[in-house]
Amino acid sequence: MPHRAAGNAKSITSEELSQLNDADILKLRFKDVALDIKGTEIEGYINQLYSELEAKGLSFRPKIFLGDEWFSPEGMNAISVPFYLANSRMKQLEKTLMLEVEGGTAEWFMKLLRHEAGHCFDHCYKFSKRKKWREVFGSPAVEYSPETYRPQPYSKSFVKHLDRWYAQAHPDEDFAETFAVWLNPAIDWKKDYAKWPVALKKLQYMEQLATESVKLKMLDEKGRVPSEVSKLTTTLDKYYQRRKKEQADDYPDFYDSDLIKIFNGDVSLKKELSAGKFMTKHRKEIVATVAWATNEKKFTIDSLVKRLRSRCESLNLKLGKSETQTIMEVASFLTSLVKNYLFTGKFKREV
Repeated sequence: MPHRAAGNAKSITSEELSQLNDADILKLRFKDVALDIKGTEIEGYINQLYSELEAKGLSFRPKIFLGDEWFSPEGMNAISVPFYLANSRMKQLEKTLMLEVEGGTAEWFMKLLRHEAGHCFDHCYKFSKRKKWREVFGSPAVEYSPETYRPQPYSKSFVKHLDRWYAQAHPDEDFAETFAVWLNPAIDWKKDYAKWPVALKKLQYMEQLATESVKLKMLDEKGRVPSEVSKLTTTLDKYYQRRKKEQADDYPDFYDSDLIKIFNGDVSLKKELSAGKFMTKHRKEIVATVAWATNEKKFTIDSLVKRLRSRCESLNLKLGKSETQTIMEVASFLTSLVKNYLFTGKFKREV
């Protein structure tokens, strides 16, 4: 690992970072790593956003900085893009530890960037303080619980943009999602939402606000943006420990009857056919299948798989069918658990 003497302000370069293993990178403090948007693909995405805002006649331009996650600081015309998206080695670490890279593709990145720009649009002009805004989107004062809201998949009152019907999470998110759809030049929202009267009304209101904003003075708050990684003294290890803890739910006891039904082999069968070893062998395939079926984060599903595997080992369960059939049954069982979680905030059996 490259040595840094006490008091040496020189940062770890991208080239040096690429030569480090995961354990050594995790020992680093954020401020000790040289990360910059300039010269990366992020720069192109930012220019694309600015072009889209200009095409819509909007004058605000969010400041984009590298932070510890995707967010727009309250009251500021700024957007935090996760640090790992600015470096290929950091992307690799994120993938290893969290199983996926949020915003790791051009389409995904732009979806998230447009969404956060929607929050900035409100921060700049304080539209959410208006009575009309609240009539259209609801009160921004309602409880914000994006991890446990209960979406209605078939509702035509909200636009569809980010996964898990995120517009339904909170009025502020509804506004940001509506803005993102309205801004996207690849979407013909007047046509796509013509038969969705409530969602269409929101998009039409967004167009009105955009027209009005040209004559308004921006009110964005000035000052230092929070969680800028170039200023953070915490280590990457502590950062990832915190994220894993936040995303790993305290799952309830799982249902032995379901597991026994799936893994119905004779306990006297040879050890190689244990349910625990099967779950380890096919873990990635199962996680990918359930993530595709539910749009839930892979890290959450993976944590659930590990818990199930541990329970299988405690019960000394064995395979009683082909591996292909068992993969299908495990994935189906997990999908039902995760879908219930998305709608109720709890993992539970279908009844």
